[in-house]
Amino acid sequence: MRKLNHALLAGALALACASCTAEKEANYQVIPLPQEVSLTQGNPFKLNENVLIAYPENNALLQRNAEFLSEYIQQATNYAPKTKAIAAGEQVKNAIVLGLDPGIANKEGYVLTTTPEGISINGQTENGVFYGIQTLRKSIPAEAKGATILIPAGEIKDEPRFSYRGMHLDVGRHFFPKEFIKKYIDLLALHNMNTFHWHLTEDQGWRIEIKKYPKLTEIGSQRSRTVIGRNTQEYDNTPYGGFYTQEEAKEIVKYAQERYITVIPEVDLPGHMLAALAAYPEMGCTGGPYEVCPRWGVFEDVLCIGNDKTMQFLEDVMSEIIEIFPSEYVHIGGDEAPRDRWKECPKCQARIKAEGLKADKNHTAEDRLQSYCMTRIEKFLNSKGRRIIGWDEILEGDVAPNATVMSWRGASGGIKAAQMGHDVIMTPNTYCYFDYYQTADTKDEPLGIGGYVPIEKVYSLDPTFDLNEEQKKHIIGAQANLWTEYITTTEHVEYMVLPRMAALAEVQWTQPEKKDFKDFTKRLARLMKFYQRDGFNYAKHVFDLKVDFTPDVAKKAVVVTLSTIDDAPIYYTLDGTEPTTASLKYTEPVAITETADFQAVVIRPEGKSKVVNKKISFNKATYCPIELTFQPSEKYKFGGAITLVDGMKGNDSYATGAWLGFVGGDVEAIIDLGQETEIKRVATNAIVDMSAWIMGSTGLVVSVSDDNKEFREVAVKDIPAETNIDKKGVENYEITFDPVKARYVKVVIKRSPALPKGHAGEGKAAYMFIDEIEVD
Repeated sequence: MRKLNHALLAGALALACASCTAEKEANYQVIPLPQEVSLTQGNPFKLNENVLIAYPENNALLQRNAEFLSEYIQQATNYAPKTKAIAAGEQVKNAIVLGLDPGIANKEGYVLTTTPEGISINGQTENGVFYGIQTLRKSIPAEAKGATILIPAGEIKDEPRFSYRGMHLDVGRHFFPKEFIKKYIDLLALHNMNTFHWHLTEDQGWRIEIKKYPKLTEIGSQRSRTVIGRNTQEYDNTPYGGFYTQEEAKEIVKYAQERYITVIPEVDLPGHMLAALAAYPEMGCTGGPYEVCPRWGVFEDVLCIGNDKTMQFLEDVMSEIIEIFPSEYVHIGGDEAPRDRWKECPKCQARIKAEGLKADKNHTAEDRLQSYCMTRIEKFLNSKGRRIIGWDEILEGDVAPNATVMSWRGASGGIKAAQMGHDVIMTPNTYCYFDYYQTADTKDEPLGIGGYVPIEKVYSLDPTFDLNEEQKKHIIGAQANLWTEYITTTEHVEYMVLPRMAALAEVQWTQPEKKDFKDFTKRLARLMKFYQRDGFNYAKHVFDLKVDFTPDVAKKAVVVTLSTIDDAPIYYTLDGTEPTTASLKYTEPVAITETADFQAVVIRPEGKSKVVNKKISFNKATYCPIELTFQPSEKYKFGGAITLVDGMKGNDSYATGAWLGFVGGDVEAIIDLGQETEIKRVATNAIVDMSAWIMGSTGLVVSVSDDNKEFREVAVKDIPAETNIDKKGVENYEITFDPVKARYVKVVIKRSPALPKGHAGEGKAAYMFIDEIEVD
């Protein structure tokens, strides 16, 4: 045996097939990448319409696996190999034989062996065989109508890194029909995932039938209108709704089970319950009236935990949920539940007193009231043989003792939970929120919630990073989440998850030492042909020109590095004109040391890529040493202080790395101009995105010094605090003054003290995102 050598294999097969137009080559370069692939010197196996797919008699699961494989082959070739049950010990030739091997260590592992005479796919369980089938399926060209497929002789030994490999879909904010949910499950199967997290309830809609509480769907599944855009004051005034009957949900569960996918339902409690409260207002602290929410966000009205009827309601709902969904886990949410109503509610305060719930320096009594609710529901579900999953907010208080924690606010909650001995599923928003934009250039993108998670970022996730070996054992897997505030169609769902789902699949399945992003992108091009064949609306950013603008402080330059996944030719200009093949051809990184309007494009035989452009503006502060006396948030420090004087202004996305995010203090920057210099103007920029709790500045103060010790104030400007709770955009601030000579310039950019009246976070601290301080 020898390790896989793709170049040698490709060459040999090309010679063998020079005159065989009806033959096509298979390729084991699939996603997710198998753990071990070895080839032999043998001839390939020829897959054609005469091949048989065999399975052990009296094994209904492997029979279904065989039928799936036949269907998959037909999708690519137009012919469907026949399936046949065989007795123990029976030999078949020219066949793909499915079987079980208890010697395979991992219950989802498999061994795929190919010889010129046939293929065997063995797993410890039928699940493992199914994943071997997925590998074979993806090895075959997506389009091979009528062709004989040459499948390389050799062996694949494979197993997943994590036992939990999930994808989430929010159907509460926008509803998607049953047939699309099945299509979504098919995508999970293609990517070797085994868990579908189905977010079924929200403030904006209750989507699952509960027979004991019919108003949940009669009233709670319908909202009278929906806000237009990002929580503006405008509404479409169009009724919107939909729900799944219990029979439909069971049909989906069965469809998923046949593909070895577990459906985990989520009933989010005690917050995000306005749809339920609209149906049964007596379960709220105020008694209502409530409406199924037409806006997005976090709302004060939550379930009344002091009301015995509310707790009975939750137990009744869970009783029906577990009859529909046989999964070991039930997700009970626990996120974003404001405590405001509980503080004022006599029933909730009585519950706090009766249960002896005490505040301490870390938690309020109301925090512990949420923990009481979560623990009570956990005990109820445990008594029915089920376990709970909760969002990482359940760590705020006394964690339900047997809870599995889903860490979404970065990885820190998951790390904390693992250190406490809880099982953890990593879903950090900075890597795994697929409602975030896939590109920093958002002007032509369908609407997203904000943020920036390109496919490279997804691929770079290591769910066990920063944990010791004992703690790593508690990380059972990873998942990406798709929240649907702004995702209204099935086509938009597909666009947001594909191809980022492929990157996540490799995080979930493949060992980290085998991951390589450049190699992944080459394999991705093959997988995308399956998306195209099957009519999925996938994003194509991976084919765009990749650009890295790196500050070089020593050279006082912006170094521009360009690349493509296929090494296609790149052309660029520095004067703002669109590049052509007559423009400068990129061969090595470009150092820009003066103001320029940079544009670049990939030119392939089939046409041009999207043009990348960046205005680079040099001023007296550009690439000068800069110090910050108050540091940006750890989450949004990106490239550090130099970002503020790198000559490049950020766009309208705060998460691209072009902006620094501050919270809790004013920005104070001291810039060393290097020598005494005459100046008369200072300017900067801030993002305002009220829906993301980001506000602009309320003032500028400019001071100068000759020695970086004694500063004298030369200009002050007050700026009115933002009061429009719907505001989103980039604000420009400028202050001019009589010319003054100085070496050091201190710029103070004052923050907005608190989010304004009427905002969901009224009175709380806002972020301030700043970029590019200009001095002239």
